[in-house]
Amino acid sequence: MNITLTINGLTTQASYCDREIHNLHKPLLQRFAQLHQALSGQRCIIFLSAPPGTGKSTLTTFWEYLAANDPRLPALQTLPMDGFHHYNDYLDEHQLRPFKGAPQTFDVGKLARNLQQLRRGDGSWPQYDRQKHDPVEFAIRVTAPVVIVEGNWLLLDEEPWRQLRRYCDFSIFIRAPRVILEQRLVARKIAGGLTPQQAEDFYLRTDGPNVKRVLAHSLPADLTLAMDKEGRYRVA
Repeated sequence: MNITLTINGLTTQASYCDREIHNLHKPLLQRFAQLHQALSGQRCIIFLSAPPGTGKSTLTTFWEYLAANDPRLPALQTLPMDGFHHYNDYLDEHQLRPFKGAPQTFDVGKLARNLQQLRRGDGSWPQYDRQKHDPVEFAIRVTAPVVIVEGNWLLLDEEPWRQLRRYCDFSIFIRAPRVILEQRLVARKIAGGLTPQQAEDFYLRTDGPNVKRVLAHSLPADLTLAMDKEGRYRVA
């Protein structure tokens, strides 16, 4: 299936083979539906954690599409973790702006409070504005009975990140070889306007250390997926 998806206001072309859809994605969505049913109507919170370059945002937006087109499935909504970055003023004050995206540049306490609110049924979520490069509060109205919180550090085996696990009903982790992730991330930066050397330097400074840390220091998930060099997924 070739499909055009809208992610953070930008259109993205994605492709998923029929076999993968029927053997992995649809059964996984059915599993989400069963989890929600077992919670007796309480909102179901799924964590999707993975290193940069694994296509988290595209994948969850595709899941939203599949759920919306299957009347047997509950509505699904993606909630990116990027809206919990500390504001740039804070990052500058603490000399953290060059490391933006690393665990210490997120407000974990704020994320925990928002997850508590989701559990109670409240419905708002911040969003990262990629023009201002700062979070916008209350930007996303949460209405779906099943939500997927996606980000790099949701399963990080460090405090205070470990405390987030209590709000998660089901967790998913995506693994991929580091060399594949480097190729994808460097290509992404070049497509965004950087020279090949600038893109490689950015990877070595920022994305590369994050990839290594996520892969080496994440808690075991309820389900682990493996991504190959073509961007296809399978159960690991």
